[in-house]
Amino acid sequence: MNQGVKPLFGTLLLLAAAAILIRRVAIRDAFNSFQLQRNGSSVSGMSSAALNETLLKMAAVDLGEAQWKLEVEQLMEGNFRNPGRKMTFLSSRTYFLRDIKSQSFKSIPVNLQSPEFYPLWLEFRKNLHGWWRNMRYEPDIMSDLVNLVKVPIDRNNGSVGTRYSSCAVVGSSGILLQSENGELIDSHEMVIRLNNARTSGYERHVGSKTTLSFINSNILHACAGRDGCFCHPYGEDVPLVMYICQPIHFLDYAICNSSHKAPLVVTDARFDLLCARTVKYYSLKRFAKEVEKEKPVDEWVSEWESAHDSVYFHYSSGMQAVMLAVGICDKVSVFGFGKSESAKHHYDTNQKAELRCHDYEAEYDLYRDLADRPGVIPFISDKFKFPPVVVYQ
Repeated sequence: MNQGVKPLFGTLLLLAAAAILIRRVAIRDAFNSFQLQRNGSSVSGMSSAALNETLLKMAAVDLGEAQWKLEVEQLMEGNFRNPGRKMTFLSSRTYFLRDIKSQSFKSIPVNLQSPEFYPLWLEFRKNLHGWWRNMRYEPDIMSDLVNLVKVPIDRNNGSVGTRYSSCAVVGSSGILLQSENGELIDSHEMVIRLNNARTSGYERHVGSKTTLSFINSNILHACAGRDGCFCHPYGEDVPLVMYICQPIHFLDYAICNSSHKAPLVVTDARFDLLCARTVKYYSLKRFAKEVEKEKPVDEWVSEWESAHDSVYFHYSSGMQAVMLAVGICDKVSVFGFGKSESAKHHYDTNQKAELRCHDYEAEYDLYRDLADRPGVIPFISDKFKFPPVVVYQ
């Protein structure tokens, strides 16, 4: 079984080469479908409608799909030394599991035959398979969020189809410290906070109320090794909603979900894909305005890929939290999304640098459209009714 878990080096090289080839083919086919030649259409030579149609088609191409698919297939087969992305906590083929009898953590081998690991493996495989099966574009998914997300997180008094009256999504930008919106934030029925940003000592600016903690799976991974999978600085009764950064993190979900007091909900993969397409569209659109207008379209798209690490390009936690609120709330207020030269990237840390895999400026364009002209936002069904959105700076 150890041989099955540890693939041969030569096989890994072949798989990696195959993933690169698939990516190149996807790019080539995408451009062919746009009916563009390498030295053909330029930005200046296209009408606004034609350019927008091209951007929509480009945004619908996921350059990381082949790599994700390879990852999931390897994990489903029991290969935990995943070469597809960054090495994880399973690089040493061990996992830290809590020993209930001794009330301590111990390292156990990642071996499918191990009686300690096997139950985790079954749960992990079930969750991963269900999530990946839903990885498809569905424009009506925004209308389903009330039942997919609200009902699980509000299981005590939630009702099917009932939205929250008002929601505040509180970002982590240092611009929050430039205003005193704490009381206004706390006045909303639901307050959504991101990635365990601290409130203690900042209440005047960010409020103190938290009804939902929205995190990415990297945060859950860091929590999984703590006593009781402690991942709730706002209180153990606060529900957690998270999106998956790496499929391997479903192992963290398997161990945490069994002991977590409040609901722990993974976002639907259809919602993830919708967010990914939307952000990519806005990023491409913004980039198209800044490039030399006479460049062929495929040339400036290649420049966009280089500038944004296209395989790993992703929406931020804040962007998906805002879209989540739009789907489950009758009124949405957005706080702490923006930047200034004098403000830190995160108000509660010393981090100043932004992540290269995100395009924050493009996301700000999206928020402005949510507030002022939601009808232009792509990929969402025309049947969905956008709630009023107010962005506070």
